[in-house]
Amino acid sequence: MTETATAKKAGARMTPPFRADHVGSLLRPQKLLEARDDFAAERIDAAALREVEDVAIREIVRKQELIGLQSATDGEFRRASWHMDFIYQLDGVTREAGHLAVKFHNPEGDIEWTPAALHVSGKLGVSKTIFGDDLRFLQETVTKNVPKLTIPSPSMVHYRSGKAHIDESVYPELDAFWADLTAAYREEVRRLGGLGCTYLQVDDTSLAYMNDPHQRDYIESIGGDHDRQHIEYIRHINESLAERPAGMSVTTHMCRGNFRSSWAAEGSYDFVAEALLNELQVDGFFMEWDDERSGGFEPLRFLPKGEKQVVLGLVTTKRGELESKDELKRRIEEAAKYAPLEQLCLSPQCGFSSTVEGNSLTEEQQWAKLRLIVEVAEEVWG
Repeated sequence: MTETATAKKAGARMTPPFRADHVGSLLRPQKLLEARDDFAAERIDAAALREVEDVAIREIVRKQELIGLQSATDGEFRRASWHMDFIYQLDGVTREAGHLAVKFHNPEGDIEWTPAALHVSGKLGVSKTIFGDDLRFLQETVTKNVPKLTIPSPSMVHYRSGKAHIDESVYPELDAFWADLTAAYREEVRRLGGLGCTYLQVDDTSLAYMNDPHQRDYIESIGGDHDRQHIEYIRHINESLAERPAGMSVTTHMCRGNFRSSWAAEGSYDFVAEALLNELQVDGFFMEWDDERSGGFEPLRFLPKGEKQVVLGLVTTKRGELESKDELKRRIEEAAKYAPLEQLCLSPQCGFSSTVEGNSLTEEQQWAKLRLIVEVAEEVWG
């Protein structure tokens, strides 16, 4: 960085998001993958699987603390995917027998992911705290870091296939669907607050996907608004968070897809940035900028002056090669031309394992990237 930028230290942050942070998911260790296979084959029961998960989570929490991160997640080790394990636990949501194919891209070609679909077959609600036991375990496991819980945004329940997966006898109109869904989320957030959650991340790929004209065409094909669906999603996320308790920091993460080092969408944040950064009522935005698919930093000009933070996802989780400190500092300096340095932080562009399969890098490379983020943040912000 230049002398001027380096001298302008913005200082550490004591509340989330932190100067050095990460999105949430981590590569699953081999022992955990084997235990999941054993559970699927009925060679072990749920209690035995959870014991293996507990051991693995204790280890990765310890590593997060040792490398100097201020937050810690459970790596999403108890999930198969970042969003569906939550969505299937909402009252009124059932798994569909069919599959919805999602096409992802990488430098070698295209791959398809075909997770089980969902069906809204009853009144939406939350009768038990989703991931509540997981949060308690994480809280008991950390020694100094702030426990961070990640959940999918309400937008993801709609984005899968729009009205097609909603039973018309239950919700003949979408307004009632959204009213019950956001009420369910408010109840979930209230329950998490009651458990002492102080760092909640609401993951929403749609807000990045909709920068891609092809994804806006998809939205229109499922009955959404081609040009204003992001405005509607932002409003519903705000409704979901409207009663969050004092002392709970909330961030959102958005990316263009992350499955086995592949992506689903492309495009800069220009299309959504003004509404996103001004209207979404969160404390921080985890945004990916690891390659040309994300465009430049110009959309940061819409970030309002004040407390909202943008966490720059400059370190890729899709490849193992380690970024250089000088390049990361140069890019932070470039971003600081459009938003104040004191409102910026640093992280990977996405999780390392949004689904159980994980991305194409090793655990050693994963931890090296997280250590790099901590070191660069210390040198830039102090």
